[in-house]
Amino acid sequence: MCIAIPMQVVEPLGDTAWCTGREGRKLIDLALVGPQPEGAWLLTFLGAAREVITARAATDIDRALDALAAVLAGDTAGIDEAFADLISRTPELPEHLRPKESLP
Repeated sequence: MCIAIPMQVVEPLGDTAWCTGREGRKLIDLALVGPQPEGAWLLTFLGAAREVITARAATDIDRALDALAAVLAGDTAGIDEAFADLISRTPELPEHLRPKESLP
């Protein structure tokens, strides 16, 4: 399974940055998002930042990853709380997956 992990910049170095997250401290490539300041939150995958995200988004993603780990271990007790941000809104398809309006 391929899952992006939120990480926070702790030491910017230009095109790379030392970041910390649930997998510890890692050197992250910033080529796709550009240089980021200390404290910025990034969504990372395979050692590269894919997107700059908010602290709230990082928390939501970490909670979802915690829930996934719990479910894989057989514990489903806290699943609703882990995905509370999804329960409180109506899901929508991303723009590129929405049906195109047909022309008359």
